[in-house]
Amino acid sequence: MKVSLPNTKYSPRGEAGQLPDTGFTLVELLVVLAIIGVLATLVVGGFRSSQMRGRDAQRKSDLKQLAASVELYFSDYSKYPDSAGGLIAGCPAPSTSCSWGLSEFTDNKTTYFKVVPKDPVSSLNYYYRVVDSGTNQKFQLFAHLENSEDKNCLEGNCADPTVPGGVTCGSDACNFSVTSPNTIPSE
Repeated sequence: MKVSLPNTKYSPRGEAGQLPDTGFTLVELLVVLAIIGVLATLVVGGFRSSQMRGRDAQRKSDLKQLAASVELYFSDYSKYPDSAGGLIAGCPAPSTSCSWGLSEFTDNKTTYFKVVPKDPVSSLNYYYRVVDSGTNQKFQLFAHLENSEDKNCLEGNCADPTVPGGVTCGSDACNFSVTSPNTIPSE
């Protein structure tokens, strides 16, 4: 007995010469790519925003710690350390200044800060000054916050604050300050 099998040859055109319905159309692929692009943009934007807020939090913390160390210096000497070109002067000798991120803030007896902090962005720096040069009874510390929506900016204006005396924090205007209790940033 002879058995005959049906013709099982593969035909890419299927019945009636049509292409099989497998795979995605060009329009479907473009829609998926557009959705992925939008999601990637949102994720990267959110990541950059969180990095910016993190650097701003670091700046605020650095200035508060610096202010505390300057206050300790005040309790030892009844005056704040001198300032020179936006730096804390006299560390450790009167003729030297504390470089941001490199020097320690010391008077050769007490170390007030092991390494004076530096702004997290290399093109920016902190700024220190005594307001009443000579008596050194008031100080101001400044930084530039990147987040233009931050509520702690000087005068509530992160974009273009007014800081007397031409104070700049590197490549941008200073817009955040920590001061001695007896002064204000605009003094």
